[in-house]
Amino acid sequence: MGTPTLAVWKFASCDGCQLTLLDCEDELLTIAGRVKIAHFLEASSEVLPGPYDVSLVEGSITTPDDVRRIHRIRESSRILVVIGACATAGGIQALRNFADVEEFASVVYASPQYIDTLATSTPPSAHVKVDFELRGCPIDRGQLLETLNALLVGRTPATPKTSVCTECKRRGLTCVMVAEGTPCLGPVTQAGCGALCPAYHRGCFGCFGPMESPNTAALIPLLRARGMSEGEVDRVFKTFNVAAFARDGAGQDREGER
Repeated sequence: MGTPTLAVWKFASCDGCQLTLLDCEDELLTIAGRVKIAHFLEASSEVLPGPYDVSLVEGSITTPDDVRRIHRIRESSRILVVIGACATAGGIQALRNFADVEEFASVVYASPQYIDTLATSTPPSAHVKVDFELRGCPIDRGQLLETLNALLVGRTPATPKTSVCTECKRRGLTCVMVAEGTPCLGPVTQAGCGALCPAYHRGCFGCFGPMESPNTAALIPLLRARGMSEGEVDRVFKTFNVAAFARDGAGQDREGER
């Protein structure tokens, strides 16, 4: 068996998750010694043809060409891993899913007739089979390294499925909602960031997306009790993972409460 090949692909995104891979520095050199990086334009102009053992995909699908390209990548990849909020839930750009994309284009571009775009921003999983996903905006470097190492040895990556609240408990942090009255999405957000925001006395912004079976209906009254208006509650869910939280009924505009 030859050296495993790794490919990294970009769709509609800010490149932050690819930069997380580059920021691994010494660990990346170790990985590079065990795999052949066949396609990673953020790091090298060298491009080798597939098939690829593992493909990491950053970004959401927003154009007809994106749809065609993600199918080609899927066909040439043995394992396809999507990384980051854009690739797992459509990203911030999924705000277009709840409005008129033609209106947006007419406001932003001088010649919108030349824009070839889809009405929605969707994750690759809406178009092809995805084997594993890494949450976050951006992803956590520790989870990324764990995933790559696990896939290289043929085991399932060990990533958390609990809420950010469990990470606060493990770090011995005082709950910012209980002690400081700070609105926080930690109770409904998947763990993985190490409770970064609560560690600095800020409420969780939900950048890792909803945990499995989030009790959003119970959290919303607590956010209101801590001074958030209905409009503010809607907006706090309309950030990194707007489409994912919307599937749970959060972040939906309520009549007369903008």
